[in-house]
Amino acid sequence: MQRNFEPMRKQVEAWQRSELTDVTAKVVIYEAFIEGKLEAPKHLAHSVHDLYFEPKYEEFRPRTIWSLSNAFTSAFKELDPIPQFKATARLGEFLEARFSQSF
Repeated sequence: MQRNFEPMRKQVEAWQRSELTDVTAKVVIYEAFIEGKLEAPKHLAHSVHDLYFEPKYEEFRPRTIWSLSNAFTSAFKELDPIPQFKATARLGEFLEARFSQSF
């Protein structure tokens, strides 16, 4: 079965080109966890912050939406499989809603 991954590929490329200021990244993390706009455990806020501002991998060093998304998904790896899946599924919608006006 062949799937059309073109829309997802385009979104990833757009996110990789979309630079963020440090203030914007902090606001997004704040909105996600403190304001509760992303249904995910609040204790992961610190991990997301650290993974974004001090990434473990060179490819996530650029301050972009893509790197922020990866900080969230990397932090979600601390969760058990089902909560991890649920948080990851909600992340795309959260970021898309937050940044859809950017494209």
